[in-house]
Amino acid sequence: MKKVEYEEYKEEVAKNQKDNQIYLKEFTSWLEEKGLSSKTIRNHVSNVDFYINEYLNYYAAIPMEDGMMEASEFFSDFFIRKCMWSTGYATKTTSASLKKFYQCMMEKGHIPKEKYEFLCRLIKEELHDWVDAVERYNNIDDEDDWFDF
Repeated sequence: MKKVEYEEYKEEVAKNQKDNQIYLKEFTSWLEEKGLSSKTIRNHVSNVDFYINEYLNYYAAIPMEDGMMEASEFFSDFFIRKCMWSTGYATKTTSASLKKFYQCMMEKGHIPKEKYEFLCRLIKEELHDWVDAVERYNNIDDEDDWFDF
């Protein structure tokens, strides 16, 4: 990557992260209004913070508004390989956090309903496969299994 491209990437990431802090505050308030416990709110916000600030900015600076399109790649690959805490349960709870977050973003007018509905369908259709993949990955017994993953 050329120095100029890298500088542009860093600027885009910084802008995304600044915008994301506003979205996370809105999400926190939205969850509080729903009456969730402070522990549950912290868990949801932490899951979403990792997704929008780390993952969406890892390979390219992807704004939150386009993040739904990346969920399958996140859960089927990145989350499994890069997150030491990845389990079937963590996959389910993180996908639930993303659904809640993007529901909030839709209700606040930050994303169109169609994008939110896309994410819901994606999670419904692929969650079982993501859980299966993370469980298989976490239970690899010998080196030969690595080539089958």
